Formats: sequence, C-alpha cells, structure tokens
Amino acid sequence: MHRSLSAYRERLGGFIRRAEQLSAPEIDTAFESLALELFGLQFELVRPYRRLCESRGADPARVRHWQSIPCVPTTAFKEFELTSLPPEDRPYVFFSSGTTGHQPSRHFHCAASLLTYEQSLWPPFRRHLLAGLDAPPRLICLSPSLAVAPHSSLVHMFDTIRRTLGAPAAAFLGLVAPDGSWKLDADVTQQTRADVESRGRPALVVGTAFSFVQLLDPFSGTHPPSSIFRPRRFSALPPDSRVMETGGYKGRTRALPQADLHRLISDRLGVAPTRIVGEYGMSELSSQAYDHVAGTPVQPGGRIFRFPPWARAVPVSPETGQVAGEGETGLLRVFDLANVHSVMAIQTDDLGVRRGEGFELIGRAPLAEPRGCSLMTG
Repeated sequence: MHRSLSAYRERLGGFIRRAEQLSAPEIDTAFESLALELFGLQFELVRPYRRLCESRGADPARVRHWQSIPCVPTTAFKEFELTSLPPEDRPYVFFSSGTTGHQPSRHFHCAASLLTYEQSLWPPFRRHLLAGLDAPPRLICLSPSLAVAPHSSLVHMFDTIRRTLGAPAAAFLGLVAPDGSWKLDADVTQQTRADVESRGRPALVVGTAFSFVQLLDPFSGTHPPSSIFRPRRFSALPPDSRVMETGGYKGRTRALPQADLHRLISDRLGVAPTRIVGEYGMSELSSQAYDHVAGTPVQPGGRIFRFPPWARAVPVSPETGQVAGEGETGLLRVFDLANVHSVMAIQTDDLGVRRGEGFELIGRAPLAEPRGCSLMTG
C-alpha cells in the first residue's frame, strides 16, 4: 500500500469526522487541499488516468483548482483498470448494472478502500434518514443480500447500514433471478409484512425505485394474480417510518414519474412525502447525495440533491465544458474525495440543473447507455 495514500486516507477520515463542525470557508479550504493532494497521487499511480491528463495538458504542477482536475467519463471504467491497486490487492470489485451485453464498469477495492467507502456513506445517511429517531428503526431492504450480490455497491451500502444499525440478515427481501435481475422473495416479503403489522416500531425501507413498484403497484405486470402483492400488500407502516428510494427505470420496466411513485408509497405505506428521501449514487463513486432530511419540508419546485462536504457535483455544458449557471442544465461532474484508489473526478451521463450548492436531477442524457441499480429489478 502506497504510504502517501494511507496518509491521505487518515486526513480524509479526519475531515469526514469534523465536517459537521466546520464553517463553509473551512470546508472549502479543506476540500481544495485534499482534492489537489489526491489528484497528484492519482496522476502518479493510476496509469490510464495519467495518460488522459497528459493528453489534455494537465498535471499537478499546472492544476491549481479542484474544478480544473480532469474528469474521467464513466464509460472509461468499462475499458480501463482505473485503480492504483495492484492485481493482487483487489479482492473486491463493484460492477455497474448495465444492460445485458454491455461491459460493466468496474470499481476495484481493497479492505482499506472499502473502509473509506463505509466511513463516507454513514454520516450523510444518518443525517438524512435517521434524524429525530430515538431508537434504530426496523430496517427493510428491497434488494438481495451481500452474500448473493457481492458486486453491487448499493447492496454493500445497505449491508453497511444493516450492520451499523444491528439489524438481522433477514432485513433483505430480495433474491437474484436466473437472468441476473433482482426480484422480491414472496415468502420473505409476506413474513416481513405480517411482522411489521404486529409491531409499533418505526420502519426504514430502502430500495430502488422499481423495487417499490414491485412491492406496491398491482399494475406493474410483474406479479401473477396469486401473488402476495395482489390483493394483499404492505399495510401502513408504523408512525415516523421512513423510505429511501434510489435509481430510475432505464426503459426496462413500468416507469412511474417520481412524484407518482412517492404518492404510491405514501398511499400504500402511509409514509408522509416529507419522510421519503431520494438518494443519488453510482458504482464508480464512494459518496452519495440526498435530496432532503427526513421529516423536513421538501423545497418548493423540486427535490434538490446535495453531496456531503467531501464530494461535489458540478453541472457543465456538454458543448463547451463550462460550468452551468444557476438554473441551467448540464451534465453532472462529480468530484469525490472518498474515491481514494480509483479516480476522484468523474464525468457522468446524468443531466442536472444547478440549484445553489445542489442540483435537481433530470435524468440520463439522450443516447446514454442505460445503467443503474434499477436495471437489476427490471
């Protein structure tokens, strides 16, 4: 393990632990310093990234601001091994869930980088989903377990949440079908439904958008008439329950606009819209963005996503590469300091509108390859 990367991880960990106590100028200063330090390390240690930077005339001596750090398109994670880890030190890998026949993106991890991933995901999750709860909620994961989906970054996230909350392995209601797609296990889901109904403990349900459609929509076309989902379904969850939904539909399933999906969740599960939280992430990243804190009002005019202080999203014009102005639409660039052993600067195919320090998520750019965790539930 490169000593400088180990030292960087320690400094990043300190920033993550202190972030909630820092002022905005202090956060900006720390982010700038850590971003430039990590760029220098990745320029040195990630060979494909160094070649890309050199082709653009960028190197640590010339780059003076984090927004000038060259970004790698997500498609490059399919073609190149964008990692500083040697082959013998890559026991874990996250794959993107692209369509059948497409080469998935690969994000390699070692034990230390997975620890950084977990350190990065927990504080914003706790802040956005657990605020105001006196005790851990009953966790319900609408996905397979890590044992059967070890290459999913989303499932690893859910399993980290499960372990941190002290929830049992039975929190996972999903299974992997023979074609590789994710389905809800009817027997486990039925048992969980009955158990939740008999208890007054608040629940926290996490899953992809279409997992909620599978669970709640009798017109999804995915369940036979005898299924537990029709006519029997989850009853209203206990008071103060919360929902985290992530991902879209990518053309493979019955799609619902987000507003309709949230109305469905509120109607079927009895969870107020203010306690339904959207999450944005991808296998190439180590940090996630959320659209508001559970129980607080949703901003008028749309849900605005924000990353934690150690990651930033910048919409840019696809024609000029210039940063989009307030209210303008652009392709999202994400700078994630927790991407220690790969590349911190990622150019996505996702469209977002700049809203202050956050962004309103619009969807995929036209002609972009379908991808995302919701493809696994199609």
